[in-house]
Amino acid sequence: MTNRLAQESSPYLLQHEDNPVHWYPWSEEALARAQAEQKPIFLSIGYAACHWCHVMAHESFEDEETAAYMNAHFINVKVDREERPDLDAIYMGAVVAMTGQGGWPMSVFLTPDGDPFFGGTYFPPFPRYGMPSFRQVLESVARAWKEQRADIVANAGEIRQHIGRRLELSGTKGELTAALLGRALATIERQFEPGKGGFGRAPKFPQPMTLEFLLRLMQRHGQTPATQAEHMVNYTLEMMALGGIYDHLGGGFARYSTDNDWLVPHFEKMLYDNALLSRVYLHAWQVTGRPLYKQIVTETLDYVVREMRHEAGGFYSSLDADSEGEEGKFYVWQPAEIREVLGDELTADIFMLAYDVTERGNWEGKNILNVNRELAEVARLAKISEEETTRLLTAARQTLYEERAKRIWPGLDDKVLTAWNGLMLAAFAEAGRVLDRPDYTAVAVQNAEFLYQTMRQENGRLWRTWKAGHEARYNGYLEDYAYLGDGLLALYQTTFDQRWFDWAQELAELMLTHFCDEQDGGFFDTADDHEALIFRPKDLQDNAVPSGNAMACHLLLQLSLYTGNGRYHDIAQATVSAVYGAMSQYPTGFAHWLCATTFLLSEPQEIAIIGEPAAADTQALLAVVREQYRPHQVTAAAVPDSPAAETIPLLVNRSQIDGQATAYVCRQFACQRPVTTAEELREQLK
Repeated sequence: MTNRLAQESSPYLLQHEDNPVHWYPWSEEALARAQAEQKPIFLSIGYAACHWCHVMAHESFEDEETAAYMNAHFINVKVDREERPDLDAIYMGAVVAMTGQGGWPMSVFLTPDGDPFFGGTYFPPFPRYGMPSFRQVLESVARAWKEQRADIVANAGEIRQHIGRRLELSGTKGELTAALLGRALATIERQFEPGKGGFGRAPKFPQPMTLEFLLRLMQRHGQTPATQAEHMVNYTLEMMALGGIYDHLGGGFARYSTDNDWLVPHFEKMLYDNALLSRVYLHAWQVTGRPLYKQIVTETLDYVVREMRHEAGGFYSSLDADSEGEEGKFYVWQPAEIREVLGDELTADIFMLAYDVTERGNWEGKNILNVNRELAEVARLAKISEEETTRLLTAARQTLYEERAKRIWPGLDDKVLTAWNGLMLAAFAEAGRVLDRPDYTAVAVQNAEFLYQTMRQENGRLWRTWKAGHEARYNGYLEDYAYLGDGLLALYQTTFDQRWFDWAQELAELMLTHFCDEQDGGFFDTADDHEALIFRPKDLQDNAVPSGNAMACHLLLQLSLYTGNGRYHDIAQATVSAVYGAMSQYPTGFAHWLCATTFLLSEPQEIAIIGEPAAADTQALLAVVREQYRPHQVTAAAVPDSPAAETIPLLVNRSQIDGQATAYVCRQFACQRPVTTAEELREQLK
């Protein structure tokens, strides 16, 4: 017997199709039944790679007695937070307001009108950890609903008003100045953890947007505290790359570290983390030239191509933390396994020296691979050369990866989300041009073509999610438009195919039409014709991914340079200025806003190149444009007299000099003299 979730496409919802709970997806049917029967709604929100979601499902939702009580007293609704970020934002705000903390699984009780009145996260099957059992919670809520319904409804109305105010664009507005960046940097310095890098204590999250902000500070001319920013970036990136949070056999990062040393990850791998981190490491490599950073970029992107991509070009959402019901089992090793697989005693000893593998183990009697010795020290202890050590380690990693692939894999969430694909599209597109990797560019192009064919509706609007064998569904959210638009501009600057620029601008216009808050500023997370919820969310804080509002501003700022459209710039500037106070006080929670601020406070460069794209003289100019990390720069290029040269404003009325590829470097459409050589262009870009 299956419940209504059997008809869904979300892998998370399908994980619960066999529960004895009479689950509904969020739907008119569920809400109407709650109204008709005047029963409270039990809303459970999670996602496929969530370890504690699996635990609670096994302990409570698979239990016949618990399910029978739920079915008798509640209308039970299950939501995939990745498909419905609007519901997640609204009801997570309620849980945090009621309890002071949040997380997943989210367990929240609603009136039939959808107003939250009680909530929490994970509840155990028996009282423990100072928490009541889930059954106790159910019984208490059911009893209160029967005996104190009027009070519950009144309190729920107050909670609705409170969380509605929380998500409004409000706070201290101020003029964007370099002093703001300095205050943000000072706060980040206080939060920096000097022992192992990162910001704050365990559990430690990578915080790629904070690292991006620090990289941008390093690139600001005359930025005196750049040395400390450089230290925080380099130390954090190095510690993460060497730690157990990074998969040293397969590439890619886990969601976060449960300890302070980046050793013990929460083993789930999320697409968005790897998109954002690969881009940070790419930028850091451009700034520092450190080979380790380039290695991390290529290994991470290769992992995504190999394990996280549908054959049609879409990127999957996540790999679970669990396999065979055990967290991390897929990734850990015992010395005897390594010796058996590698065969050669010297190779096994060298590998275990290099990756901290011991008989005692470094986690629950097992070994999480991490680098705890310099290559030179490993070579010295093994009494062989560094070159030979490198060769043996490279071969050993490949052999062990192939052996690991024979294990039972963690669950794959194979739905494709437009927003997260936009983030990964940007990473592949930028890496393709910066690293001169045509294969990465090809992956990016295929992804963009897949999204255009699959996620773009006939009227230009976006779908949110797709899974093989199912139709795309759910109208796109603000982040879908903003992230994809940003990814398309990254792809345009790699290929200079005008269709990607045109699509990015189309998405920006749709974003302004359907999401813009004309009254209070900024953007709503949902479109103006979205399903009516208890209120229209407007989430401003950067979380695991950038705020849709912050990314929308970044997209508009780039397009303003390409088009000269002052409206794009003015809306972005007004929106960023409105979160002045939050950026100053909580910089790690508003780091992508700070990146947009550095854009506004810089002197962005607009570069137009007229020439045959494949010609040597054009390539020489493009090589100069791409040789450094310049986050406040946009580039357009076209063949002389082509449609792009006549329709993209930055390219209009640009001509070649003496038939040679010609570059125009401009600031706010005031241009320096056109140049035709790499040396002249490099001088103008200083």
